[in-house]
Amino acid sequence: MKHYASLIALPVLLALGACGGDADSEGAAATSGEPIAEIAAPAGQNWAETVTKTGDGYYVLGNPQAPIKLVEYASLTCPACANFAETAFATIRDKYVASGRVSFEMRNFVREPMDLTASLLTRCGSEATYFALTEEVMANQEAMFTKAQAMGEERYGQVLAMPDGQRYVALAEAVGLTDFFAQRGVSRDQANQCLSDVGAARALADNTGKASRDEGIQGTPTFFINGRQIDYSGWPALEAELQKMGAR
Repeated sequence: MKHYASLIALPVLLALGACGGDADSEGAAATSGEPIAEIAAPAGQNWAETVTKTGDGYYVLGNPQAPIKLVEYASLTCPACANFAETAFATIRDKYVASGRVSFEMRNFVREPMDLTASLLTRCGSEATYFALTEEVMANQEAMFTKAQAMGEERYGQVLAMPDGQRYVALAEAVGLTDFFAQRGVSRDQANQCLSDVGAARALADNTGKASRDEGIQGTPTFFINGRQIDYSGWPALEAELQKMGAR
């Protein structure tokens, strides 16, 4: 993927070739490293509510200097990513990130136009709302898929043929995302402004292309801990990796 416009050539959703299957392996390696002491947040702050934006345009939840850095490449239209969000995110946030030992960075890996549309909207609020909006979009996947399928191929093609500044505005309206985000504090005017930002759309798609080239990312979810790619077989095994590094 060299340019975000290439996204318009992808088929209408539910083509899940770039999305891993649900992994629920119970295999967990024994802990090994010494436990890391909790790292207190600055006065008046809570690591579980601290969000910073990286120079590459990704978002980090928690202590930016955490000794254990968990990174997820995720697609907002990937059911396996939604499963991970449902089963693991609260524990990551409230147990590991809150301790200051672990930071959690989300990197959008956009697979197709609705994924890009939703990703633009999660960035439409403040940095502090990014993770909450992302989790809610994941939980809303089924409704998005239903509305996308109801569009039909002809209408979907017409939307994707619209000019750059109109394409994602129309798609968000068609699959109910404009109203969905309006109910969560992102006004219709604000959403339309974000969705018509050609530069922001290009940056998301270019980041995906860069991740594919430089990191070898081929599917989602894909995880790294301190720069090392983890062979993901489910949350229990990933949690064991965090604990092996001292997050306990």
